[in-house]
Amino acid sequence: MNPPPITLLTDFGLRDSYVGVIKGVIAGIAPAVPVLDLTHQIPPQDILAARFNLATAYPYFPTGTVHVVVVDPGVGSHRRAIALQLDQGMLVGPDNGVFSGVLADHPLHTAVELTNPNYWRTAHPSSTFHGRDIFAPAAAHLAIGTPLAQLGRTIDPSTLVHTCLPAYAQDGTRLKGMVQYIDHFGNAVTTIPAHAVAAVEWSVAIGDRLIPSQSSYADSAIGTPLALIGSHGWVEVAINGGSAQSILHLNWRQEVDVIVHRSV
Repeated sequence: MNPPPITLLTDFGLRDSYVGVIKGVIAGIAPAVPVLDLTHQIPPQDILAARFNLATAYPYFPTGTVHVVVVDPGVGSHRRAIALQLDQGMLVGPDNGVFSGVLADHPLHTAVELTNPNYWRTAHPSSTFHGRDIFAPAAAHLAIGTPLAQLGRTIDPSTLVHTCLPAYAQDGTRLKGMVQYIDHFGNAVTTIPAHAVAAVEWSVAIGDRLIPSQSSYADSAIGTPLALIGSHGWVEVAINGGSAQSILHLNWRQEVDVIVHRSV
């Protein structure tokens, strides 16, 4: 039986050798464990983008998967290096809020601070590359069956850092949210969930512009704005064949309203 994988999510990009080095460290400890790339194109130091990508990817991996996140603007500071045990798998990375999206939907069993240098790459880790020296070796040891408790001291889950977006709010026929993520295609993903617009006719208001909802991108003409429920389960704004971010001048954290017209 094949072991569950380790996934990697970073803001390192692919120009430099950082990702390859992390994979090399893992291979030296757990050569039989597959290593899968979630993405390495998170905008630099963008904890909320990392939070979104991990939360939307997490449910699709087998039980026992170890997810490593290295989006870590506080590296070298007093922020904690942590590993978390959940029903479906484990999370390894900085205690800076990157795991908040997963923890909002999946119960946490155990939280550990990675304080045991026996499971680091070196007892004197770099102050700028904990991904290589602490997170990668910790994940590799977990993937080959090392008990979580051996990696460090147990910490109170209530002390973990949480980075949360404001919940959407309803004001009459308006659902008020914001853009939480913009993907590679320029699609703007809002904080308004699919269930909030179930069984109603709706559109999205951005400034003075009203964008109709559709079932798929192809339901609108090329170059036409549309709103729809994305595969991640959130209302998103898109352009068929184009970038909503560029054409509609959308920005991260921008306010967006859904207008409910009537029930269907």
